[in-house]
Amino acid sequence: MATTPELIHGYLSAGLECTHLTVEGDGQHFQAVIVSPAFAGKRPIQRHQIVYAALGDRMREEIHALSMKTLTPEEFKG
Repeated sequence: MATTPELIHGYLSAGLECTHLTVEGDGQHFQAVIVSPAFAGKRPIQRHQIVYAALGDRMREEIHALSMKTLTPEEFKG
């Protein structure tokens, strides 16, 4: 089954508390805006690790390229 933005959205929603989440892409390359309170106090690399943990093995097996903007709810409102 081809990976779609909707599938990635579902994976992230199930594995990470998000107050805002958008995923776009063409089946190979995806872009996501992920807003989560879990990112509070975390450096960018730590935020990406949280996202990778939520996606699990799918990052290696299904998702070839994911560009992400990770924000706390406060940063997103700003």
